[in-house]
Amino acid sequence: MPSAEPAPAAGAFHRFMADAARAGTLVVQPRMGFADPARMRAGLIATRAADATTVGTLTLDSFTRVGDYAAAARAVAQGHHLNGYPLVSTDLDTTTGLLDGVHGPGFPVQVRHGSARPGRIFEALIAAGLDATEGGPVSYCLPYGRTPLATSVRAWADACRSLAALRETGTEPHLETFGGCMLGQLCPPSLLVALSVLEAAFFRRHGLRSVSLSYAQQISPEQDEEAVHALRALAADHLPDTSWHVVVYAYMGVYPETRAGALRLVADAARLAVRTGAARLIVKTPAESARIPSVEENVTALETAAAAARTVRPAAPPPSTGIEAEARSLVEAVLHLHDDLGQALVRAFAHGYLDVPFCLHPDNAGRTRSFISDRGRLEWSRTGSLPLGRSTAAAPPRRLTSSGLLHALNHVKNRYDDPAALAGRAG
Repeated sequence: MPSAEPAPAAGAFHRFMADAARAGTLVVQPRMGFADPARMRAGLIATRAADATTVGTLTLDSFTRVGDYAAAARAVAQGHHLNGYPLVSTDLDTTTGLLDGVHGPGFPVQVRHGSARPGRIFEALIAAGLDATEGGPVSYCLPYGRTPLATSVRAWADACRSLAALRETGTEPHLETFGGCMLGQLCPPSLLVALSVLEAAFFRRHGLRSVSLSYAQQISPEQDEEAVHALRALAADHLPDTSWHVVVYAYMGVYPETRAGALRLVADAARLAVRTGAARLIVKTPAESARIPSVEENVTALETAAAAARTVRPAAPPPSTGIEAEARSLVEAVLHLHDDLGQALVRAFAHGYLDVPFCLHPDNAGRTRSFISDRGRLEWSRTGSLPLGRSTAAAPPRRLTSSGLLHALNHVKNRYDDPAALAGRAG
């Protein structure tokens, strides 16, 4: 009788997260990226040394994100400032030297980028000996440019297969969906949950067996807790034979300008992650409102989050307000559009079954709207063609003015920058 094919050995990121989950420890991670290899290496070493359980990040520059590798290379050669590490345009020896003695089983490094066409990025990270990255065919297409969604879907299918091929060499690669963060500051949570689940399912269908599902902290702690529990429930149903975990992102919208407000917000994100059983948190820093954070500011955010995480325990889900039911309706409607999930995603946006409020991409229908209710929750004011069923009723239509939109976008910033509000908030 032939022996069973041996399972791939765990990749560094996959193994590290599995060990942290068994220990019940929240992993915290910065969004750190510097063009200078020496500074990038110093940032990774400082992240590893922080008083927290951490993984490292290589966040790439904007030229690389849009595929202008020549411009990234020219900027480096001329000493111009870049907002991240130009992985594709940097010679392999430099990158492997940067990682040597830093990246490994005790400290994995993930590549974060923002590309709708990530093939060259995936090739470069694999060549450098890395096994973890993130993004998605929807979440790294609609918010960041005008690349047609169908083009992004094809590019991400190819990239997923190339990453999944690492399993043939004995490494279990890891891919994180960005779907739960897309324009998250004004997107009702059911749509974020659905997008995260659909992108993770897309990864699975293209060979990945270790994935994570994202959710961005929004404006209501109770709504966020319900959403993350819903995300975990749907992941359990739609990701069979897959190792998965949930990663929470600290608030992705307009960030507090005060140091106290910014640190309180990231601490609240850490408490949200622990209470909902999420395994990892992407932090933001007190410098977010003004500039690219320093290494020291990233470490402060990591340690603030880790300290806050130690003060809480996992909790039961709050009473349901229908987030899971809405997300299930969206996911199931998309899955019924086509056997090929990539084609289903393209059709879903064409039909308006997926429609992101305030997203200006040409492939987004733009018929949905949201608002901050008197209860301090994100709710639908227009549902367009979303297949939410009779259980979801949009609020009475209201005229959204430019000042109203600005107020909504600054809602969290203003709340956390208000000393009186901070003093009155429970930990």
